[in-house]
Amino acid sequence: MRIARFVAPGQDPAYGIVDAEEESLTQIVGDPFFQGVQPTGTVHRLEDVRLLAPVIPRSKVIGIGRNYEDHAAELGNEAPRVSPLMFLKPNTSVVGPGDPVTLPSFSEEISFEAELAVVIGRICKDVPAEKAGDVIFGYTVANDLTARDCQRTDGQWARAKGWDGSCPLGPWIETELDPDDVRVTGELGDELRQDGRTSQMVFSVAELVAFASSAFTLLPGDVILTGTPAGVGLLEEGQSFTAAVEGIGELTNTFRR
Repeated sequence: MRIARFVAPGQDPAYGIVDAEEESLTQIVGDPFFQGVQPTGTVHRLEDVRLLAPVIPRSKVIGIGRNYEDHAAELGNEAPRVSPLMFLKPNTSVVGPGDPVTLPSFSEEISFEAELAVVIGRICKDVPAEKAGDVIFGYTVANDLTARDCQRTDGQWARAKGWDGSCPLGPWIETELDPDDVRVTGELGDELRQDGRTSQMVFSVAELVAFASSAFTLLPGDVILTGTPAGVGLLEEGQSFTAAVEGIGELTNTFRR
């Protein structure tokens, strides 16, 4: 099932079930994280609505760094072995599919990072890896935009990873996906720049949920970014970037100064 967050003309943001074949969206009651998925009788054509970020985390976006060995190596780093490398993005970093992203004035080196994102479905703490599926609501596509110059100079990653607009998410949440071996790609304009599979991750989705929940209480709507494959590069004003995950869809954003 694909759950989207959208806005229709004259209406407040709402959630709906996407029917890709019919190119339609059936509105549901309230918030699926707290009220379940209850369809209403209202159906919209996808072309008549604007898709928003499928979730605005109520507390946090948890990023995972260097979770693909080839990506760690391309930046001159070693992949973590003992435990995942975590960082946080504020919820003000989240934007949706198609949204223009304003590149921050303090950086001249903004890099794209296509990723699989995990959306948490219920409050949880200290989740064993074998139980991770019980707390996952679904999966979406992410672009973990990074200010590389700030990442090098700041000593920690809050500004480099957390600036406004640095976390595009979308186009929807896929609730039925086996995340262990799906393709993750990134295209800068029409050029394929990233092409990997989640089977190449150092730490699996289940291991990431277990590790993150050992440090933080996870709340419904929290998001875990699972890391990016090799091929990252810099963005310029006027360009577009499309992150895609097999079985979910594509997330495209444009960039401006």
